[in-house]
Amino acid sequence: MAGARPEPPGTTAPRPLRADARRNYERLLTEARTVFAAHGTGASLEDIARRAEVGIGTLYRHFPNRHALVSAVFEDALADLVAHSRALLDDPEPCAALVTWLRAVISHASEYRGVSRALMSASRDESSALARCSRPLREAGAALLVRAQEAGDVRRDVSIGDLLQLTNAIALAAEETPNDPQLADRLLNLTLRGLKG
Repeated sequence: MAGARPEPPGTTAPRPLRADARRNYERLLTEARTVFAAHGTGASLEDIARRAEVGIGTLYRHFPNRHALVSAVFEDALADLVAHSRALLDDPEPCAALVTWLRAVISHASEYRGVSRALMSASRDESSALARCSRPLREAGAALLVRAQEAGDVRRDVSIGDLLQLTNAIALAAEETPNDPQLADRLLNLTLRGLKG
């Protein structure tokens, strides 16, 4: 919902932001998307605040730390990935559906340099603001993984947590090797060969 910061499921809904606070929030998100796309998620928060024409204190009131801001920026991609996973649950080839979804995860992570590294660290830290992205991503992928396992296409001992860590590592490797656009696909194919049941 525009104007209110999203909260994890099961928490009380936040009060709607005042009009000026909502404008500041949206400007900060817009500038963060631009700056993160150009310079990665490690970019200067002061620069984002300056570009949004607010003080750094305003940025921290809306986003108490970098992970909170990265999480908010990544939420649109997260919604797309969750919807994509649901659509793929009807695919007659469960392993192909899983691969398609993992490719989409890599593609979305590559939009902002540093997202893969941040998601990898958030998977070990449930208190991180990025855990809000990590949990629905794991749930979406788990449904596709279980179908592929039930079809005998993927080993039963593979967990979605491990698979997403591998996927983020692949996205990170591709990010570090921009002159090899096929690297992510090759690494994903190698990974999946090792997962076959």
